[in-house]
Amino acid sequence: MPKFDQSIINFAVYEDSMEYVGMAEAQLPDLTTLTQTISGAGIAGNIEAVILGHFEEMTLTLNFRTTTEQAIRLSEPRRHQIDLRVAQQVEDTVAGQVRVQAVKHLFVVVPKKETGGSIAPASQQDASGEYAVRYWATFIDGRKVREIDPLNFIFMVNGKDYLREVKASLGK
Repeated sequence: MPKFDQSIINFAVYEDSMEYVGMAEAQLPDLTTLTQTISGAGIAGNIEAVILGHFEEMTLTLNFRTTTEQAIRLSEPRRHQIDLRVAQQVEDTVAGQVRVQAVKHLFVVVPKKETGGSIAPASQQDASGEYAVRYWATFIDGRKVREIDPLNFIFMVNGKDYLREVKASLGK
């Protein structure tokens, strides 16, 4: 089925099966690979080599409209499992039907920064938290399409673990 992705309908955030109602938005991490500049004999200048399965640090940002008990709970200095569920609207361009596609991002995070926001009458506080990502898996319609676990040497995309041979070479 040819799909034309259109929009995010809505989303929900959970920790330990508790929904964080009222969250304003979530900013997913940037995924930036580590690189090494290569130069020398036989190369006309410099090239950038992308290091297989190795990434810069990742940060998840959660934005809250006001101070909430859930936001305070996320500042506990421990690992938190965050389950971000998204309902996306896609169109089957052949059948002419709009359907909902389920996307889930599963994170293990540690708090690193809290922004209190501002307080004024009849306004949002715009508080936020930034969280260091230790693990990130993405599921589309229930199928795991990406898994990044730096501490366990896992970088999997569409069922292929790109660090499998690296782990084998290291005896892991």
